[in-house]
Amino acid sequence: MVVSCDSAGGIGPKRLDKIKVSGFVVGRFTARVALMEALATGSEPFCVVTTLSVEPKPTGAEIMRGIRSELRRASIDSPILLQSTEKNFYVNQTGVGVTVLASASTESLRIRKCKPGDALVAVGLPNLGERVLSAEARRQIADTRDVRRLLKLPFVHEIMPVGSSGILKEAKTMAKDSQLRFSLASGLRIDVLKSAGPATVVLSAVPFPRIELLRRQINKPLNPIGTLHRS
Repeated sequence: MVVSCDSAGGIGPKRLDKIKVSGFVVGRFTARVALMEALATGSEPFCVVTTLSVEPKPTGAEIMRGIRSELRRASIDSPILLQSTEKNFYVNQTGVGVTVLASASTESLRIRKCKPGDALVAVGLPNLGERVLSAEARRQIADTRDVRRLLKLPFVHEIMPVGSSGILKEAKTMAKDSQLRFSLASGLRIDVLKSAGPATVVLSAVPFPRIELLRRQINKPLNPIGTLHRS
C-alpha cells in the first residue's frame, strides 16, 4: 500500500487568496502532486480523498472538476473518489487537501533502486506560484504523463517528484534511501535550492551513458545535477 498527499492554501478564487487562480486550476495541480508521488513509486492509485475547506458550490465543484481532469490526464480510470467540503460556514480563503491511496506488488515498487554511478537528472524546471501556468504552457514543467513515460524506460532506476523542498534536498534523500552518497555537479544551469512548487520537477536516476537517450524520450528540459556514489 502506498499513500501520498498534498495540500494548497491561499491559492484560488476567493477574496483572501494570495494567488488568484480558478478552482479548476488549484484542484488540478493539488491532485497532480499527490498522483505523481504515488505513481513514481510504481504503484497504481485506486482511491482519491479530497478535503476541501470551501463550500460545495461553486468553488468545491470547480476544484473537483480540476481533480477529475487530472485523473484523466494521468490515465487513472474510475478510482474511488471521496469528498468532504465546508457546509457550515462561509470561508474567504481557499484550502484544498488531496490524499491518494495506491497499491503495488513488491516487484513493481521503484524505491531504493538507485545504483552507484547513476546520474541524477532533473526533468522540468522549478517553478512556483503564478509562474507555473505559463511554464506549463511552454512545456517546461514535469507532469503525470512524464512520470508514466519514465516508468516505462527500463534504464530509469528510480523517480522522485520534487516540490517545495527543492532539488538538492530530494537528491540527497534519494541517495540516502539507497545507502549512497550524492555529489553535486559543478556549473549547473538550474537552481537546486529553489522550490519546485507543485512538483514541477522529477528527479530520475539513470546510468550516465543513457542521459542522451532519456533526452530523446522526454520532451522537457533535462539537467543532470550530480552523481551517486557508494557511501
